[in-house]
Amino acid sequence: MKIIGGSIVTNVKSSNLGYPRIGEQREWKRELEKFWGGDITEEELLQNTKSVRLAGLRKQQERGIDLIPVGDFSLYDHVLDTSVMFGVIPKRFQEDCSRTPLETYFAIARGMENAVASEMTKWFNTNYHYIVPEFNESKPALKENRPLACYKEAKEELGIEGKPVILGPITFIKLGKGYEKEEFPRLVKELLPLYIQVLQELKAAGVTWVQLDEPIFSTKLSESELYQTKHVYETIAEEVPEIDIIIQTYFESISSYEEIVNLPAAAVGLDFVHGDSLELLRQYGFPNDKILAAGIIDGRNVWRQNLNDQLELLESVSQIVDKERLIVQPSCSLLHVPVTTTTEITLDPVIKDALSFADEKLDEIAILVNGLKNGKERITTKIEESINAIEKLNNSKYREQVHQSDSSKLNVDRDLPFKERIAIQKERLRLPLLPTTTIGSLPQTTEVRTQRLNWRRGDITDLEYEHYIKKEIEKWINIQEDIGLDVLVHGEFERTDMVEYFGEKLNGFLVTKSGWVQSYGSRCVKPPIIFGDVSFNKPMTVKESVYAQSLTEKKVKGMLTGPVTILNWSFVRDDISRFDVLDEIAAALRKEIEELERNGVKIIQVDEPALREGLPLKEEKWQEYLDRAVHAFRLATASVDNSTQIHTHMCYSNFQDIFEAISALDADVISIETSRSHGELISAFEENTYEKEIGLGVYDIHSPRVPSIDEIRSNINRALKTIPFNQFWINPDCGLKTRQEAETIAALKNMVEAAKETRESLLAVQTN
Repeated sequence: MKIIGGSIVTNVKSSNLGYPRIGEQREWKRELEKFWGGDITEEELLQNTKSVRLAGLRKQQERGIDLIPVGDFSLYDHVLDTSVMFGVIPKRFQEDCSRTPLETYFAIARGMENAVASEMTKWFNTNYHYIVPEFNESKPALKENRPLACYKEAKEELGIEGKPVILGPITFIKLGKGYEKEEFPRLVKELLPLYIQVLQELKAAGVTWVQLDEPIFSTKLSESELYQTKHVYETIAEEVPEIDIIIQTYFESISSYEEIVNLPAAAVGLDFVHGDSLELLRQYGFPNDKILAAGIIDGRNVWRQNLNDQLELLESVSQIVDKERLIVQPSCSLLHVPVTTTTEITLDPVIKDALSFADEKLDEIAILVNGLKNGKERITTKIEESINAIEKLNNSKYREQVHQSDSSKLNVDRDLPFKERIAIQKERLRLPLLPTTTIGSLPQTTEVRTQRLNWRRGDITDLEYEHYIKKEIEKWINIQEDIGLDVLVHGEFERTDMVEYFGEKLNGFLVTKSGWVQSYGSRCVKPPIIFGDVSFNKPMTVKESVYAQSLTEKKVKGMLTGPVTILNWSFVRDDISRFDVLDEIAAALRKEIEELERNGVKIIQVDEPALREGLPLKEEKWQEYLDRAVHAFRLATASVDNSTQIHTHMCYSNFQDIFEAISALDADVISIETSRSHGELISAFEENTYEKEIGLGVYDIHSPRVPSIDEIRSNINRALKTIPFNQFWINPDCGLKTRQEAETIAALKNMVEAAKETRESLLAVQTN
């Protein structure tokens, strides 16, 4: 610590854990999709995405961030990057030697003609999806030192002494599949020398700091896993002592606090936004020989933070860990928030001033570091600005007085139990054995997106746009009938995104112009922002559903996004309970469902793909969340007639953890992704009795490949070994919005034919 000009100056540093990959205008997404479409070469893709990557690094440099992450940028997914770097490549992608390494990389993520893509699932409790490593088919081997290449690029191009970011070995193995628990030490033994080699090469290149991401430490580890963790970090410290390792945790406080913070490393990163890290720090202290990387700024929400409160939090931390040993940073990678508010030129200034995206969060970090270094009086103006922005929002027309939802007065139980109402539904719907349907969305072509953009710009009238949407609905109703599907959908051509669309319709939400966030691959979403009390305004889906039903004798499903998913995929106001907001959303959706039913829609799907995603990382917090999630879903759906069939859909999750909650939702039919996970989710239904109807997705929609009839029939037969045929529906594993028309039609035709063949076989057996 130094005294300069009467001011206190410390060595406290600023840091960032990761920056959005997509670019301010999603340049990254466009380049990827041009490459996949054959419009640019591999060399052009790499050069063009390099520009996006360097732009992100330059922004962090300009904001004076001391420890700038390198290696956090990815062309698809950072977990997949780690797998490929260490040669964890499934054999089915190694057989064709004609592909370039990059083509193999994308094939693992997206599949190819003769190879199913690797499983994709949620990154902890976020809406980001990662590609699951498969450890059962190849022995790890270092293929390239990717962090080294990223470090050299940043240094040579921008003069940045970057902090390489690497997914830590314990988290990498724990997120993988294809091995038994007792094989965990073997994988550690195989991977540890490779990590050491990467670190040694980084050391030789002059790297000082390395961030090893270990978010798995926020979950409960077994004694054996803790033993292996200690072995890993002791070995790294012994073999590469010259590099300062930051063991970085996030999304929650760490579970085995004393064991983790005492691992041999230069620093440990803790999340002070989520969980109880401050209480753990007060209770157990912090090692005197380590630096604490304090995650102070929320990396997962978009509201500007009260800098006075955050500075006081840092002061509380500094009472235990002196300022000489502090790093100030976000709570997690900024991958989970949009890039910048500067492009939001149409937002009300009151709201815009209260928002903080990735760039603004870096500014907040720099301000807090300045305050710690030079005293609070040096940042008084910035503190006042943050407080004023929040107070203006809270005292404006955008935040009404927070009220308790009257949902407690509404029933959350259907009139009849499932077994009685399903008989009524079957009689009314008269569907065949193994009914076929889709999840909801149908391909949105360039023309569809262009027409929507033209409408938003005012280039075409409301009437012209509505006429165009009707034409698309009619076209696809005819296609679905020609294919032979049993339950149809209107296609959702009027919707940008399954949550954003409802954010535009419900009171209390706003939708940004460029607030994009990566979800998976090149898929970006624009989470709406909840700034006020949520309530129903007017019917949101009735017009399109009723029109679609008027075109066919077959049943058309009404399509809604469920309350839990709308909550989890929105940026939620942070001054009241999330559960209160959840009930407000559910009560609003209840009115929409009643409107659909009143207009003759007798099958209504209320999608909840984010239910499992929102499960807290701490098991002791699960029950409260699940109870409130179930309550909200039932609050939204319970008022319909017994003859109205309620569907829901979930995807890419470990359903074993929430099986009882799935049943408690009391949906008549649930559809679940299983094809991407190669049918492994079926095990949840082998170990539990499920009485309601279910559709286990029989082919992967995230891959452009068209599955054969035999492949789909095999998936159906595998599921029928567990699920009784009279409970079973047949559908793709998710919505078809991102697929091309030709491949969608071909795949659905094969699905319907496979269902028809299976149905005939079952009926033949029954007859005999």
